[in-house]
Amino acid sequence: MKQTATSSSIEDYVKVIYAYTEWQDKPITSSVLATRLGVANSSVSEMVRKLKDQGLVDHQPYSPIHLTPQGLALALAMVRRHRLLETYLVRELGYTWDEVHDEAEQLEHAVSEHFIERMSAKLGHPVRDPHGDPIPDAAGHITMPPSHRLDELDAGHTGRISRISDHDPELLRHLETLGIGLDTQLIVLGRPPFGAGCQIRLLDVQDSMHDAGPLTLGDEVAASLWLSSVGKHPDCTVQDVTGGSLMSEHYAEN
Repeated sequence: MKQTATSSSIEDYVKVIYAYTEWQDKPITSSVLATRLGVANSSVSEMVRKLKDQGLVDHQPYSPIHLTPQGLALALAMVRRHRLLETYLVRELGYTWDEVHDEAEQLEHAVSEHFIERMSAKLGHPVRDPHGDPIPDAAGHITMPPSHRLDELDAGHTGRISRISDHDPELLRHLETLGIGLDTQLIVLGRPPFGAGCQIRLLDVQDSMHDAGPLTLGDEVAASLWLSSVGKHPDCTVQDVTGGSLMSEHYAEN
């Protein structure tokens, strides 16, 4: 059943609030939310008041916005829809990973819960989407892969790419030309001398189209990649990796 425009807007808001904090701990503010949604600050203020009245967020003036357990449950349901749709578009309809985000944005409000569960079964109940983002299960349980953002890792870390931000389709196309995708194995070489960004070496290059030598990734690219590290190396300065499980009903208890 198609959702109303108002409920679609609410769904979009809670999904963006959740997604902003999924891979980092900094809470979202009204101004950041306005930027993410491409709307005026006044529109965000009005909608946040509506979300608070409906018990979906906790918010005080001039403070960050936090989802309530009810808000998180709705956000995870929408995230599940979006990521399953992206996965279906890539696997079954031949979309490329840089094309699916906008299509899924349109479809996620228009399909029924029954359709989503039939699609999940057809796909074999996948646990991640084409960009590595975890897919919540039907009960609202989501497991984050233990990962670090690439630009947070020091030289010597090895592992596989576990997540790639889908915020910029052009960046996804650039990574494809470099031979970088989900599960690409690499070693972090550190920052280049007198330069910005991050140097890496791909460890599983099997064709002549891609460079097996050191690659220098710009700051924006390095900040868009997450690595699931394998062990630690001597003199490692990185803290424990992120990751773990989350149940929507337990969100406010920790």
